[in-house]
Amino acid sequence: MTIREATPEDVPAILRLVHALATYEKEPDAVEATEEHFTAALFPESGSPTTFAYVAEVDGEVVGMAVWYLTFSTWTGVNGIWLEDLFVEPEHRGSGIGRALLATLARTCVERGYRRLEWWVLDWNEPSIGFYRSLGAVPQDEWTVFRMDGDELAALGA
Repeated sequence: MTIREATPEDVPAILRLVHALATYEKEPDAVEATEEHFTAALFPESGSPTTFAYVAEVDGEVVGMAVWYLTFSTWTGVNGIWLEDLFVEPEHRGSGIGRALLATLARTCVERGYRRLEWWVLDWNEPSIGFYRSLGAVPQDEWTVFRMDGDELAALGA
């Protein structure tokens, strides 16, 4: 197993894993992203990406990913990492790939002086919740997630 920064050549595999994640999360038709979207976010022509990814390879094949971006805490005054998606193909779960991807993100935080590594997990996803707790992650149950999109976002932004 190898964990490394994603390259432009990994974009098709990342999108394949995103589709597999959407199926796992019972939203198989929810993915609108294309390879062009991922390329623009991860490898923009300006050279200043807004999104980053690590991939996990086994025998030269990408079997896992961690897609993330920077956050900022006004309380600490320091950046952090928001893990947007962590996914390992089912046949490779239990082999340490998920832990290795999270350890890579934690190491990135430590090396760069970031104070937090944060993410969401669906309430029904007990296997992942148990895994995260086993690593020492603490749920932030006192927060409620809000989202605005579609017509409501357009109306407020008008």
